[in-house]
Amino acid sequence: MAGCQRIILGVTGATGMLYVPALLRLLAEQDVVVHGILSEAGRKVLQIELGLEPDQLPHVSQWFASDDFTAPPASGSALYDAMVVLPCTMGSLAAIANGYCGNLLHRCADVTLKEGRPLLLAVRETPLNRTHLKNMLAAHEAGAIICPPMPSYYSRPKDLDDIALSFAARLCDLLGVPVNAANIQRWQGV
Repeated sequence: MAGCQRIILGVTGATGMLYVPALLRLLAEQDVVVHGILSEAGRKVLQIELGLEPDQLPHVSQWFASDDFTAPPASGSALYDAMVVLPCTMGSLAAIANGYCGNLLHRCADVTLKEGRPLLLAVRETPLNRTHLKNMLAAHEAGAIICPPMPSYYSRPKDLDDIALSFAARLCDLLGVPVNAANIQRWQGV
C-alpha cells in the first residue's frame, strides 16, 4: 500500500486516549494531513484520561461534528487515503460491521470500506463476548483491519509513552506511513 497523505481519525469513547497524541505525532513527522471526528463519548473520555479538549490535540487540521452528514468525508469523492478509529468502542465496531451510519464517524467508516480504502479499527474491550467477536469478523470480512491496542514488552518500554508510541508506529506501518526508526524499538530477534 502506498503511504497515506490524508486520513480521517475517528475517536470514540473507549479507554486508550494515550495512543491518540502518539499517532498524531508520528503522522505529523511525515506531513500526513489529519481530519478528525470525535464522538460525544470520545470527547468525555479524552477529557477524563488526558485532560484535553479536541482542539488541544496536536496536528489535527480540521474537526468535523459527529452529526454533520454534509461534511466532506461523508462522501467517497472527498478522496481520503485511509481512516483510523482509535480507540474504537464495541458500539462503533457494531455499527461499522453492520453498515449502520448513525453518525458521521460511522458513515466515514462505511465510505472508507465501500471505496476499498484502508480502515483500521483499534477496538478496545476486554473480555470479548461472542457478539464482539462476530462483529470483528464481520468488519474484517468487509475489509477493515482489526488492530487492538495490545502493547509489546520485548522492547522493554520505560513508560506509557513508549508503549503508546510503539503501538502508534504499528498503525503507521499498516497505513504505509514511514516512521523514524530511531524513536521506535523494533524486534530484531534474539
